Amino acid sequence: MALIVQKYGGSSVADAASIKRVAKRIAESKRAGHDVVVVVSAMGDTTDELIDLANEVSPLPPSREMDILLTAGERISMSLLAMAIANLGVEAQSFTGQQAGVITDTAHGKARIIDVTPSRIRNAIAQGAVAIVAGFQGVTQHTNDVTTLGRGGSDTTAVALAAALMADVCEIYTDVDGVFTADPRIVPTARKIDRITYDEMLEMAASGAKVLVLRCVEYARRYDVPIHVRSSFSGRQGTLVTSRAASGDPAAPGATSRPTTRPTTRPTSREREPWSSRSSRASRTTAPRPRSRSSGCPTSPARRRGSSRSSPVPASTST
Repeated sequence: MALIVQKYGGSSVADAASIKRVAKRIAESKRAGHDVVVVVSAMGDTTDELIDLANEVSPLPPSREMDILLTAGERISMSLLAMAIANLGVEAQSFTGQQAGVITDTAHGKARIIDVTPSRIRNAIAQGAVAIVAGFQGVTQHTNDVTTLGRGGSDTTAVALAAALMADVCEIYTDVDGVFTADPRIVPTARKIDRITYDEMLEMAASGAKVLVLRCVEYARRYDVPIHVRSSFSGRQGTLVTSRAASGDPAAPGATSRPTTRPTTRPTSREREPWSSRSSRASRTTAPRPRSRSSGCPTSPARRRGSSRSSPVPASTST
């Protein structure tokens, strides 16, 4: 079957009942025969609460210590979710960003991923377990300092792992049914878009849509990782973000489609982009991985996650 990377945001794991609901969905995917890797955010407003607590302790907390503090939120989520999955009779193993092989530069609070070496994740999959990875975090290459990736860091982690593992799809679960033509909480007639191109999603993100951050979509476009944005509260199909718009889709008039062939090269660890391109499941173990000298991709100015992620925005709903 398929190798699926699923990402669940803070609203999807906000409390114990939500974690159990997510665990049930993950267990169902595993029992359907799929290999499943899960990236999880901190519960609810945990990150904001930790930031407020740090500011009470110190007016100017050191960035290194802030990163160590903030990564605690995702570690709580990953361990609780692994427990809930195990309670359903499905083996699950949780991993921090460091254990998952997410290597970053040294920019605390806004680090960029420079390499992904998910050997422990592959081992967990080979053992038949669901791998639960803490999003939003990594570790520096030489000093082993913990880092955070800034706003949308868990989405970026999920796409990075999906590309490195050559997953069939990266599912981003949130509290909305997909990408809409406008915020449905403000515009009742807003229509869900079934399929949209990477370029169009980048334009929406640049215009203020909070469904996916620029860096996440840019990475997905570069390595042709299909993203499926869907709700964790329903089983309905969401929005597929890919290289080609659906035929006749009125939401994407005159869209420029990328070639259907996927890249076949893997950047070296010295480059700014870490992960290999996707291919068929058979090629995960047989396809050669020649080196490529691709350049780093552009990104929006990174900043820490905050309450702005949930504010109404034009053109789409927020995660």
